[in-house]
Amino acid sequence: MVEAATANLNDVGHYEAKTLSDRFALGLVKFLRVFADLFFQKRYGHRAVVLETVAAVPGMVGGLLQHLKSLRHIRDDQGWIKELLDEAENERMHLMVFVEVSQPTIWERFLIMVTQAIFYNAYFFFYLFMPKTAHRFVGYLEEEAVVSYTHYLEEIEAGKLENVPAPQIAIDYWDLAEGATLRDVVLVVREDEARHRDTNHVFANTETKQK
Repeated sequence: MVEAATANLNDVGHYEAKTLSDRFALGLVKFLRVFADLFFQKRYGHRAVVLETVAAVPGMVGGLLQHLKSLRHIRDDQGWIKELLDEAENERMHLMVFVEVSQPTIWERFLIMVTQAIFYNAYFFFYLFMPKTAHRFVGYLEEEAVVSYTHYLEEIEAGKLENVPAPQIAIDYWDLAEGATLRDVVLVVREDEARHRDTNHVFANTETKQK
């Protein structure tokens, strides 16, 4: 069900906000983007390290709450749990890769701990009471991730950032060719984010239909 539904989006790119909850989710993402841009500016590797620690939270929270929902209602989850947990693991691997590319500073490590503590608890209750809006929020968050990785790619291709060799962990995880570079890594990560974007917009639409 999940794969078929995702395929029907035909690479939506940007999902037009249609409801009040959609506009709330989009506005929240745009608001958070301002702070990310101010703090990281064009330090894309460090931006990826910090933001991927946040991006790995929604899938884990959603998978947990969908698991409990499936048990509570004694019904099949239609593939949601695995998809969400796979998303969380994929985002975690993004983090592991970019830690190799851009070693986080002590300040960034502290920021990661504080941000995760706040975001996990906030998103848990967000998803618990407004799952449709939570999925839409993640869909828009992933849209911004695609934009950020596109800018990262442009900086590499323009020669403004060194196109260093890809970390071995990235070559192993995505089965990249030997001799792969940072550009290849950014390309596959951007593809992952686009898939998560489309999947979460599908889940938001499905929640709306169920209601």
